[in-house]
Amino acid sequence: MSDVVFTICGGSDAPRTRRREVVVNGRRVKTVDIHAHCAVPEANAMMGLEVEAQGLLQSRMEDRLRAMDEQGIDVEALSINPYWYRAERDVAAKLIQLQNEKLAELCAAHPDRFVAFATVALQHPDLAAQQLQDAVKKYGLRGAGTGGSVAGLELSDPKFHPFWAKAEALGVLVFIHPQGTPELEATSRLGGNGLLTNTIGNPLETTIALSHLIFEGTLDRFPGLKICAAHGGGYLPSYAARSDAVMQTFPQRMTGTMKQRPTEYVRQLYYDSIVFTPEALRHLAAEAGPGQIVMGTDYPFPWTSTSVDHILGTPELSDAEKIAMLGGTAAKLLGLTS
Repeated sequence: MSDVVFTICGGSDAPRTRRREVVVNGRRVKTVDIHAHCAVPEANAMMGLEVEAQGLLQSRMEDRLRAMDEQGIDVEALSINPYWYRAERDVAAKLIQLQNEKLAELCAAHPDRFVAFATVALQHPDLAAQQLQDAVKKYGLRGAGTGGSVAGLELSDPKFHPFWAKAEALGVLVFIHPQGTPELEATSRLGGNGLLTNTIGNPLETTIALSHLIFEGTLDRFPGLKICAAHGGGYLPSYAARSDAVMQTFPQRMTGTMKQRPTEYVRQLYYDSIVFTPEALRHLAAEAGPGQIVMGTDYPFPWTSTSVDHILGTPELSDAEKIAMLGGTAAKLLGLTS
């Protein structure tokens, strides 16, 4: 499958390692990584772009499978970060069809190791809804991946209701991955050291996106939506009580009628486990509920050393909670068989 790219460190001459089997209290656990990136170079070329390796090497399939085996990852849910939200309709239609076909081919070649989120042209919501239906019904993809905003519009904008309605009707998971905050990047606020455009900008966009979905009533309008937010949901779960408090502190700034407090919506969303420390994972579980957390690696970016051990090494989690985070919850959301 040379037309789908995984970018990782290292060469491709090393022998295949034996797959690490993850065991919790004597029980073999099927692990699922909800957050793993890939790219289709032919599709990038349609936008005049190249796949950016960012210092990492393009790999053959053997490299990716070897890395999964070493980490103890049984199944990866592949997603492609959107770069096509300003494409005209005809170009977007061809690009998305190509990407989804390639993702489906890859998953069909390794059905026990990969599933994928469909790509959709959200800037054309009616087209995106049809693309999602085709991806699920025709290609067997397991949901959709989106950015945290679409060419400057919030995901809560009524323009996107046709897409949300289709996702709810199909009962599939939508994985939201941020693309940063270009409105801040245009200033000096995120300049200087620390790669703040990513370090702060990515979780900030996720926080903004989820907050709008809550406060603008999108989650009330489509109560059956299944949404998973990357990077532990950004800053929202750890400070969501302020969103409750603002409704009492500034009631005059609230328009419309929300059916629940913001913290209750937080507990119906899903989040990946990329929060770096056992205490952060414990806190996320306390705020969102342990059943709302799924394992993520952010492959090929080495944000975490070992996502499996991050979960296994959080002492406050019960065995059942660890099993759910490692793969049980994600398997249900993605429709995986045991």
